[in-house]
Amino acid sequence: MLADHVLFIDNEALIVDKPAGLPVDPPRNGGLSVENHLQALMLGYKAWPKPAHRLDRDTSGCLLLGRSDKAHKRLSRSFEEGQVTKRYLAIIDGVPEEASGTIDMPLGKRSTIEAGWRMVPDPGGKPARTAWSVLAIADGRALLELLPETGRTHQLRVHAASGIGHAITGDPYYGTAHAGGMMLHASDLSIARGAKPAIAAHAPFPARFAALGFVDPDCA
Repeated sequence: MLADHVLFIDNEALIVDKPAGLPVDPPRNGGLSVENHLQALMLGYKAWPKPAHRLDRDTSGCLLLGRSDKAHKRLSRSFEEGQVTKRYLAIIDGVPEEASGTIDMPLGKRSTIEAGWRMVPDPGGKPARTAWSVLAIADGRALLELLPETGRTHQLRVHAASGIGHAITGDPYYGTAHAGGMMLHASDLSIARGAKPAIAAHAPFPARFAALGFVDPDCA
């Protein structure tokens, strides 16, 4: 139950720790999604909360929902206008030569009958920037901190594979699937609100990351 994964709540916003494997939007095959949990997330309000952004099915971590139509529109606009600070953790299949860097790589959508759609580096595409740094290394893999400055579809996944040169572990689109799933986690999210306290949350370090030999960098 997502109601057991609430990280932040006030009169306009709700942040939950979305499990990996749970899509935000209802899948075409009719499986479960975040939508199936919205009634339980009303938590005393008369309206269902609505997601203000999207996380990929296999990405875990901070998902922000607006608790009213007015709040949802305002929070969604914050994402569109780049007013949200986001921090991700990722494990990649390799160790970068550098300890940190910034990827400035525009992205475009490509679709073929054989492979379906995916995002690709495209000089004529939409701007996409990600700052990154290595936090730890274990068994030939690296744990990264990823700080996206933009919010393009699959941005971090493509930037890891094509910008850093090592795909995110378990990424079936841009790398290789892994039994433990995709190692991408939305660890922190915050939005400033002027004189009001910021909307902010931190999602706990995932067990699937620990299973690959890494420890929580925020507790090390």
